[in-house]
Amino acid sequence: MTRSLDLVVTAVATQLMAANAANAAEVSERILADLVAYFDVDVSFLRHNDHEIHASILVAEWPPRPFVPDPDPLRVIYFADADPVFKISEHSKKPQVFRPEPATDEYRQTIEGGGGVPDISMAAAPLVSGDVTTGVLGFVKFGDREWLQAELNALEAIGSLFAQLQGRILAEEQLRYLAEHDDLTGVYNRRALVAHLEERLGPDHSGPVTVLFLDLDRLKAVNDYLGHNAGDRFIRVFAERLRTKTADDCLIARLGGDEFVVVPDSSMDTTEAEALGQRLQSALRERVSIDGEMLTRTVSVGVALGHPGVDSASDLLRKADQAVLEAKDAGGNKIAVFSEDLSIRTAFRNDIELHLQGVIESGALVLHYLPEIDVCTGDVLATEALVRWQHPTRGLLFPDSFIGVAESINLAGELGRWVMRTACAEFGRWRSKGVGLNAVLRVNVSPVQLVAEGFADTVGEILREFDLSGDSVCLEITESLVVQDIETARITLAALKAVGVQIAIDDFGTGYSVLSHLKSLPVDTVKIDKSFVRELGSNAGDLAIVRAIIALAEAFGLGVVAEGVETVSAARTLAEHRCHRAQGYLLSRPLEGAAMEALFAKGRIDLPFEVAAPVSG
Repeated sequence: MTRSLDLVVTAVATQLMAANAANAAEVSERILADLVAYFDVDVSFLRHNDHEIHASILVAEWPPRPFVPDPDPLRVIYFADADPVFKISEHSKKPQVFRPEPATDEYRQTIEGGGGVPDISMAAAPLVSGDVTTGVLGFVKFGDREWLQAELNALEAIGSLFAQLQGRILAEEQLRYLAEHDDLTGVYNRRALVAHLEERLGPDHSGPVTVLFLDLDRLKAVNDYLGHNAGDRFIRVFAERLRTKTADDCLIARLGGDEFVVVPDSSMDTTEAEALGQRLQSALRERVSIDGEMLTRTVSVGVALGHPGVDSASDLLRKADQAVLEAKDAGGNKIAVFSEDLSIRTAFRNDIELHLQGVIESGALVLHYLPEIDVCTGDVLATEALVRWQHPTRGLLFPDSFIGVAESINLAGELGRWVMRTACAEFGRWRSKGVGLNAVLRVNVSPVQLVAEGFADTVGEILREFDLSGDSVCLEITESLVVQDIETARITLAALKAVGVQIAIDDFGTGYSVLSHLKSLPVDTVKIDKSFVRELGSNAGDLAIVRAIIALAEAFGLGVVAEGVETVSAARTLAEHRCHRAQGYLLSRPLEGAAMEALFAKGRIDLPFEVAAPVSG
């Protein structure tokens, strides 16, 4: 008998060694079937204890019941409601034997669909892990059965083996949970998200698969003000609100930082996805109390649709990421939907970003020059240096294509220095030939340069290097740039005036935001924004604004230049109202360096129009 029992325990151990979380119930059921036959009993069951809810959970049984009601009354049995015999299994540490005992009608009905079972006996072997009883292995005999001590010892050993399997499965599940979930928030992580999307995007699945990419706007301000612990708490609240505001079948994942992804289980079109994004934005904007502060952040949302059998998980996430960047670039708190146009723009931007640093260093940048003409005489008065990028595949790129990218990757200062130094070098070379001696070189200044320490000193060094007098160079600063930080601007402009250069306010009139400070700023010239010049002669409102700017410049003793002159009526209108200096395609398009040098040497252009006498002041 003992030898036979040893073989039974060994056989159980062998089978359990091959069990895992996926097949544990099936393996356990096969073992129970073998044990029922070996011990000549009628029913066997394996149950696990859940000590958090104080209940016993059915894992496997043999033989299967012919009819299992829904819900199954035997699946979860709370110890508080169980009979005294069953309660023992909550904390029992040694096998228990119960014999014989009248069977209840409910038990007979459950096991045999009702039958004439007069009484039962049972042996219960606990599953013990350390000091905790984690379950019970039960054997029921319809009628009486005497259990030998050797058999009980074998049941105790088998119970220990099942407890080991249970502990191993729990450890596997914990490792799997940690591998698939974010430590901070408990939602899924990138790895689990990618696996989920790859499955959903398989060729046999229906689509489309909808992804909402959510990115908190300016969480850095919370981290800087209250510390990273406060930022982490804000992110946890954000994740919890996502859980409560999305359907149970939505997958929520945190990619890292303040980036989250929501994947609805059901297919959505872009209109439905945008509506979901708006609901989430509304819920996530509600205030959060952290360290006594009531905080709120807006959320940018990118929406993308993936098609099974066509898109991969990485493709879909890339599209959603591009869309959310579009939303953030639009100022945040927006929803953007991926499109092919967006993809083309993003690819272009990425190309620019990846190669811009090398372009500054390699010489692929060139300068073109936009002449400034006297619309009454045709005299060439000045020229504005405009940077261009001779791209190997995209052709000649204008500043709008790459200046914004340069600012976003902290290359604007370096790019600005290249433009200033190159323009001054070329202008100095022309002047050394006796060309453009009475003209002015205009160079645009970026926001980064204006606030950079030592910028005025750098300008002075460049002027000395190329033997240029300060009054021959004018630095142009946009109106919006001046008012962003008026005190810093005032200090920097004063330093630049000490170097001797001229200062112009570019794009003047776009907001009148600098008017209150104009008197106190060391400015020489204002340049009327092209948006007010383009329709001069046909738009009375634009004329009123231009006349006001001209009068203001005269009152402060400033020069005035009009940008964007493209029509004869605009040129004539400017001349009639005492604005003689102008730039625009009517007068000249931007010229390469050699052509600009030749125009300076000529000294004037042939005007394609005549102007009337100025209107008297």
